[in-house]
Formats: sequence, structure tokens, C-alpha cells
Amino acid sequence: MTFTATSVDQNTIRRRGTGLKAYNPEKVFKGYTLFTPLTGQGEVYLLNLEGEVVHQWNLPYPPGLYGYLLPNGNLFYSGKTPPEEPLRFALWAAFKSGVVLEADPKGNIIWEYKHPDHHHDGRRLANGNTILLAIEKIPQSLVPRIKGGVSGTEPNGEIYADVLYEVTPGGEIVWTWHAHEHLDPDIFTITPQDHRHEWTHGNTVGELADGNIIVSFRNISTVVIIDRKTKEIIWTLGDDVLAQQHFPNELANGNILIFDNGAHRRNIALNFSRVIEVNRQSKEIVWEYKDNPPQNFFSSYISGAQRLANGNTLITEGAYGRIFEVTVTGEIVWEYINPHFAVRNIPGEKSPVTSGEQNTVFRAFRYAPEEIPWL
Repeated sequence: MTFTATSVDQNTIRRRGTGLKAYNPEKVFKGYTLFTPLTGQGEVYLLNLEGEVVHQWNLPYPPGLYGYLLPNGNLFYSGKTPPEEPLRFALWAAFKSGVVLEADPKGNIIWEYKHPDHHHDGRRLANGNTILLAIEKIPQSLVPRIKGGVSGTEPNGEIYADVLYEVTPGGEIVWTWHAHEHLDPDIFTITPQDHRHEWTHGNTVGELADGNIIVSFRNISTVVIIDRKTKEIIWTLGDDVLAQQHFPNELANGNILIFDNGAHRRNIALNFSRVIEVNRQSKEIVWEYKDNPPQNFFSSYISGAQRLANGNTLITEGAYGRIFEVTVTGEIVWEYINPHFAVRNIPGEKSPVTSGEQNTVFRAFRYAPEEIPWL
């Protein structure tokens, strides 16, 4: 092999190659893939199976943190508004959102709602309202009862937890759920390596077929289902199974699909990610994808998985901008690496998560052609 005297790209992920990396047309689910570069300025891309951009939105807000298509074909997008000064805590600006919007295929904003405490996720509900993840300070009397985390890392002795808001199209909050009122601090403990500025750190909120609400809490490695009427937690899956998971979502059979990140997994030293399908009644894992060896597939944060209509699963290995599709048997039939790299321009204290040029993707989705009638 002959090498020329050219400079070597010092970015490991980019040096390995980007764009379309694998494509099996006989086994792939036919459709288009939507993704939002987390380091972008508001660009959302729709790809064909050949990895070509067939449509692009350019929105007025950086991602906070992703977008997805509504049944009407419009884009629902969480954007990032400038954080208030001083920051709530050091990494608040990294995952703060602040605005949710609906945009048509041309990028025209037809609905928008802003809330300074919104972060990570927002979803359109079946009734036309929107549900948001947000943060709030927990009562000071509860702070000493919160267990785990790195000692002494509560700014000003304060701890935040999640709150859910259901908002009407007119901007009225009509339903609220406070995590600190329903989670037992003696049971739900912060992972030892995380700082104590946040107790729960929600990263996903969604609506189930029965109208109840599912939420993922990263810092306590727990997924819960909330009864919409009583506000009580009626189902949990905790850190005996999960490790800082993302994007629990309901399948057609009622099971729950989860991207189990695997950071700080209990009783296992090796860091690896997996995607699991969990039976909602028995809580047994009925399907699992992980690589061989397991450490070849790992994203310590962000990420997600979507079950496709042909039984395949689209997986977002978010930390490395890798989007790939696997069959039921775990065969990779499509793979794409986000080619858009940038430094995350985030105010506040820097951390390894936000440093350097990245091609991170929070979550990606595949859509059948009939789900995008305007294309």
C-alpha cells in the first residue's frame, strides 16, 4: 500500500467515512429517512435509500433536539432558544430546547409555542394538543432525601426534576405532572457518576395507544407509564434492566421498544448499547439487538430505535451520527453516517460531551412513501 504526503483527518469518525455505508435493497424497508444534525443550525434532512438528500428544511432555531413528521406530512420540531443567564446549571444549555413548532414542507411555520423550561422532547398528542418535557426545582425539603450522584454538585443546594406540560394550540397549559410528587427518592437513585443538579433528567415523553403517557428518565435509568387521568405511575422498568436509556416507544403489539444506552450498567463493567423489546405485562425482553463483540455498538447518550412495518428496526447510534437498519435476526441491511460535523456552540461550562467536532444525531426516523404525500 502506498501513502501520499497528505494530511490525516484528525477526527476519528469522519476519517472512517461518512454517507451511505451499506444498502441491501432486497431486505431494507422502502422509504425515506429523516434526521437532524445535532450540531446544525436548523437543517433537517430527508434521505432516500441511496443516501441522497431529497428534501431539506432550514428552520430558524438550532435543534433542541430533533424533528419528526406528523400524520399530515408536516414537520414537528423542537428548537433551541438562547438560555437565560446565569445558567440553571453547567450543562443546561446543552440539552435545553425552548420552542416547539410545526412547519410545512416549505419550511413555513404554521404553529409555534415557547417555554423557557422546555428540554429534549415535545410531541403532538392525538387530541391536537402538545406535551412537553420541562424542568423545575424540587422542594428544598426534598433535596436531602435524593440519593446518589456526585456529592456536593447541587448548584446553590438546588436540584431540578422533570415536569410535563400539555399545551393547547392556543398556548394554554391544561395538564401538568410533577416528577417529584410521584417518584420515591428512596427507590429512584441518581447514577453515581452523574452530578446532582438533576434528579431525573427526562429525555423522552410520548403518548401510548390507550392515551397514557410514557416517559424516560436517564439519571435514574427508569421508564415509567403515567395514567393520564389519575396521574399515578402505573408501570416502571428500572435500573435492574436499563442503563441511561432513551426513546421508549410503543409497538403495534403493545410491547415497548427501548434504546438501552448501557452507560454505567449495573453489575457489568463493559460499556455497550443494545435495543430491546420488552413485553409490557411480563417485563421480559422478547427481542434484543446488540453487536458482536458488544462494544462495537455503543452510544453513551442520546440515540433511539424505531420498529418498521416490515419488522426491521431503524437504530440511531447518536453519539457517532450512525443510522442503521437491522432485520429481526440482527442483519444490517442499511447504514448511513451523518456527514455534517461541527463544534457545538453551547455557552457555559464545557464537558467532554460537548467538545470537538461532532456529527451527533439525537433521533432519526424512516417513513414510507405514502406517509410523505407531498414529496
